Amino acid sequence: MGAFDKFEKGVENAVANAFSRAFRSELKPVEIASALKKAMDEHTSTLTRERSVSPNEFTVALAPSDYANMEQWGKEALAEEMISTITSYADEQEYAFVGPVRVRFSESHEMKVGTVHVDASHVRGAIAPATSSAAAAHYPLIEIGTSRYLLTGAVTVIGRGSECDISVEDSGVSRRHLELRVTPAGVIATDLGSTNGTFVESHRISAATLVDGNTLTLGRTHIMFWNAAEGA
Repeated sequence: MGAFDKFEKGVENAVANAFSRAFRSELKPVEIASALKKAMDEHTSTLTRERSVSPNEFTVALAPSDYANMEQWGKEALAEEMISTITSYADEQEYAFVGPVRVRFSESHEMKVGTVHVDASHVRGAIAPATSSAAAAHYPLIEIGTSRYLLTGAVTVIGRGSECDISVEDSGVSRRHLELRVTPAGVIATDLGSTNGTFVESHRISAATLVDGNTLTLGRTHIMFWNAAEGA
């Protein structure tokens, strides 16, 4: 192929790509995931050589027709899938969070069909998904099943209720079951008057200062705890 032929082919491809972008009829979930990753990269703050903090709250703006398609896919299920993607990507890139990851979708008449815009922000919360299996230098770490959380706030409430900082699906757990309070003297676990009680190393407690490696039991749910100063 000659130089002119290559140039002509390149122009043809560019026009085809522009045409497909202008007249595409449906946005794919993978494109939303790519836009979220890009927003993470663009808005991640480097605090130290070892610590980069990613945004944890994202608002995804879509054209009305794309928003309607997204609702048919299942808005809540798609948001959960995007949160999983974000957390996995943060793990790969060694990004940290300062609060729980949230993804919201919005309908915008200013958006063109097939395009996506992501607003990303850092919002501090009581907990943050941990992207490492080790406790951070500044925050204690707990593990519930396959999920790990850093205790980034002074108080974290665990229970079955959706208003809790960490919600667990366990009928043996009360709606507001346990409080974890980070103090200069250590992390204090306090039972919040639960029906079935809170156990630390198989001993029922009303309140107890946790030590590294403790196992807490709420109903059928087991929680592993590690101090901030020591690795898991």
